[in-house]
Amino acid sequence: MSTSEYPEAATAAGAVRGRREGALAVFRGIPYAQPPVGEARFAAPRRVERWDGVREAFAFGPPPPQEPFGPEAPGTLPAGDDWLTVNVWTPDADPVARRPVMVWIYGGAYKFGSSDDPAYDGGRLAREGGVVVVTLNYRVGIEGFLRIEGAPANRGLLDQVAALEWVRENIAAFGGDPEQVTVFGESAGAGSIAALMAMPGARGLFRRAIAQSVPGTYFSDALAADIAQTLAAGIGLRPTVADLAGVDPRKLPEAGAALSGRMREHVPRWGAVALTPTPFSPVVDGEVLPTAPWEALADGAARDVELIAGHNRDEYRLFLLLGGLLGRVDDGLAALTLSLFGPTPDAERAYRAAFPDASTEYLFELVQSDWLFRMPSLRLAQAHVAGGGRAHVYDLTWSAPANGGALGACHGLDVPLTFGVFDGTGLGAMLIGPTPSPETEALSAHIRSSWTAFATTGDPGWPAYDPERRLVRLLDTEPTVAAYPEELSRRLWERHTFTALPLTTA
Repeated sequence: MSTSEYPEAATAAGAVRGRREGALAVFRGIPYAQPPVGEARFAAPRRVERWDGVREAFAFGPPPPQEPFGPEAPGTLPAGDDWLTVNVWTPDADPVARRPVMVWIYGGAYKFGSSDDPAYDGGRLAREGGVVVVTLNYRVGIEGFLRIEGAPANRGLLDQVAALEWVRENIAAFGGDPEQVTVFGESAGAGSIAALMAMPGARGLFRRAIAQSVPGTYFSDALAADIAQTLAAGIGLRPTVADLAGVDPRKLPEAGAALSGRMREHVPRWGAVALTPTPFSPVVDGEVLPTAPWEALADGAARDVELIAGHNRDEYRLFLLLGGLLGRVDDGLAALTLSLFGPTPDAERAYRAAFPDASTEYLFELVQSDWLFRMPSLRLAQAHVAGGGRAHVYDLTWSAPANGGALGACHGLDVPLTFGVFDGTGLGAMLIGPTPSPETEALSAHIRSSWTAFATTGDPGWPAYDPERRLVRLLDTEPTVAAYPEELSRRLWERHTFTALPLTTA
């Protein structure tokens, strides 16, 4: 075991030097592909060039270009073009250690996100679980997901594949086992993982997957092309490499932000997507992503990958808060939302009949929780089982303690619980607060140990899902195993087919 203050590891592109931080060796900002700028702009990631000597891996690489999230002003992101980097937390950079590897893919509506977010610090997972934790940057927004003529689709997903290829080739030097790789991610990260499970180009790069709150949004090629046309026209351009490559990558996100503010205008053509906060999602282009994940998994595309899939009980309540809608949803808005997001033409009647005591605001929230996260996550597990795979399902039912518990088990609550990070300025601070209660710490420890046990053995500690008993883990103050509790929603959606979202001209 190396106890050097500055441990080193040999990668295929050259040696790197990290820092010892307590019981861990930590390496930050290692490039896994060339900077996607200049001639490489909007291209598939290209293999990183070799370097001489030992490269310092002390600092995170710069985030990919993106519109500001929250109070940050444009231009506050660190400069530099090395957006495609990985970070490694390891108990020991010893090639003979062969520890399980967990690779985190961040969320952020496919338009935000960076591995330098303090919420994604892999220290506790690596230290307590005895695993190697890897986090990575991938292109988001226009750079990563806009359907651009002359460019491959799903460049953000191709970045993730390149990072996983880097893991396969190099992680042994950091004490990891390239045959024991688990990908885990939340929201857009979970949607990315579902796509990776369906992508021929990602086959064999990971053995296990943990998909936390899978979004149901995958675009058909026609829908993606129409969104791209509209976005580019907003700045007087065409959605082509030739036109968009002339715009500074740090300025281009402004066009995405402008379209996000006008999405509602496009309900007649884009349907429910126009009522979401993002014009970006993976595209079922027929090549990079041949079919939507539910279809691919039901056909057995990833039957050799062991899966955990789950969601939070009150997913959409976070967006009620962020959108200033708490206490402001009227009958008209609820009726429109139920008609657009519901699984059947008579969804408003069906939801009101299934939940006769529910308030208008709760129905508004519930149908969007179901459409966007809850039912896509459950159905992903069901499709995987139907295709011959093994899946474990969870439902986070523990309420966030902040705001007097008003946000319930809302979207994103699982992230601080997964990493055991509760301070800073992120979701942990907003939903839990800087000082977690003993109850919070206990649930977080349970989730971390379940996730690392799954990465190590394939068994998270509760039974696999089957369509008869439908047993799931309820993550609460006292975690239990029970039949899937969102049965009313499951029945409302059981005849709905999740697939690529169409372009409509009605």
